[in-house]
Amino acid sequence: MVTYHTRYFHAPSRPPSLPLSMESPAILPLSRLSFLPPKPNRSRAYPSWPWKERTSKSTRLHCQKMYVPGFGEASPEAKAARNLHNFFTYVAVGIVTAQLESYNPEAYEELMEFLSRHSLNDGDKFCANLMRESPRHKSLALRILEVRSAYCKNDFEWDNLKRLSFKMVNESNTRLMRDYVLETSHGEVEK
Repeated sequence: MVTYHTRYFHAPSRPPSLPLSMESPAILPLSRLSFLPPKPNRSRAYPSWPWKERTSKSTRLHCQKMYVPGFGEASPEAKAARNLHNFFTYVAVGIVTAQLESYNPEAYEELMEFLSRHSLNDGDKFCANLMRESPRHKSLALRILEVRSAYCKNDFEWDNLKRLSFKMVNESNTRLMRDYVLETSHGEVEK
């Protein structure tokens, strides 16, 4: 009789020389199950036997992560990190402009004028252009780089980002499914 466990088909052990029969099934990890016929192996006495004899060591199933198409040059995590990197520049510019507005109105005006001419979409490009504008702008760029690094390392709440991301995805999925069900159920009633 075969007993089923969470990860294996389990049966009494048998000598490796005995053929597989209904009376003596083998222990087979689920990861080795296949609906395709086994490839012939000429080195064994029983070529239809597609698995090796189980040892006393347990075998774990290892699941792989989802394949994400369209991210050949970088993983989704690398793309997200790139976007966060640019976002940290945006945040740092906001922090520096707020600081300058209260204690250095002249530098504030210079930075605001520069912002009107240059995009913040690429944070590194923005900072590189700011450094090359003038010596005063160079000191502003260095301040932005310093604030960007400090904010990323010390002030950004990474755990909160993960929690909020999970929450937003779950709430959005629930809302979209609920709206769809309500929309389609009203259409069914009207027919």
